[in-house]
Amino acid sequence: MMKRDFQAKFLQHLNNKKQEKGFTLIELLVVVIIIGILAAVALPSLLSQANKAKQVEARNNIGAMNRAQQAYNLEKPGFADQIGKLGLGIPSQTTNYEYSIDGGGSEASDANNLANRRDTKLKSYKGYTFTIELEQDGVTETVARAIVCESQLPDQDADGITATKGGDDTGDCGDDVKLGE
Repeated sequence: MMKRDFQAKFLQHLNNKKQEKGFTLIELLVVVIIIGILAAVALPSLLSQANKAKQVEARNNIGAMNRAQQAYNLEKPGFADQIGKLGLGIPSQTTNYEYSIDGGGSEASDANNLANRRDTKLKSYKGYTFTIELEQDGVTETVARAIVCESQLPDQDADGITATKGGDDTGDCGDDVKLGE
């Protein structure tokens, strides 16, 4: 009788042990698949946000260079032809971009501030600073204006971005993206 009791209790114990087992292989596979799908959806978005954050560096530096060019033009004739003359402390090269000035000089009526991408996934930027003549109440005044243009595609250098005064003298980026004045 003791042996039968022991066998019954042992079988009951084994049966209870199966119920306390945990997750099945199918349940674990479903969880892994769901995590994989979420990662596949989130990863491209995360990577594009990282590139956008890197591009903010160039937009900020080109905006600062544009404003410094306008200030330079108020103090001296023309525009600066070297980054160092702007007195901003912006390095000519960072991890993500190379900065330069195309044009400028004491006789110049415009200057292009360039941010060429060093990584092929990033967009390039061109700041265009120019002067126009405004007449108000019979008084003609020279005013410096500036715009920032962004390349449409990441594989384009800043030299390939078109930036002009435009027909209304507010600046035009041609087929590229105008970000600000």
